[in-house]
Amino acid sequence: MAFSSFLGRVLFASVFILSAYQEFNAYGVDGGPAAKALRPKFDAFAHQVHSNVGFQLPDIDMKILVAGAIALKGIGGILFILGSSFGAFLLLLHQMITTPILYDFYNYDSEDKEFIQLFIKFTQNMALFGALLFFIGMKNSIPRRQSKKKAPKTKTY
Repeated sequence: MAFSSFLGRVLFASVFILSAYQEFNAYGVDGGPAAKALRPKFDAFAHQVHSNVGFQLPDIDMKILVAGAIALKGIGGILFILGSSFGAFLLLLHQMITTPILYDFYNYDSEDKEFIQLFIKFTQNMALFGALLFFIGMKNSIPRRQSKKKAPKTKTY
């Protein structure tokens, strides 16, 4: 049972770790292609937040956002493999930040081809989010093993 749990965590975290590795290799001095693709998506997200909520998001350098995403995915994935709830929290944080920005299906008409593709990717990321919540819930619901204290033997003379 322990091996299958470990293997499941390795396979699950491999999505995040391989993505972080790929983004790290392409990072370069300007943040790589991830930063270039993120800029228009972030601007559209900031506009949506400002128009619907009235909150102005600060202007953030995309290099820093991409570096943060790489760190969250890499460190979170490794800690998740080791069975740490903190690693799952880091991956949850990554999912909460990036999913609504990257998969902005809400900016498209429901008849557009992009809408369908982005909506599918959005729901897949929500499934990953749910799996992480499940892991944290299961991790906290299982009682920790306590060492059994042996009762002292009574002395007979």
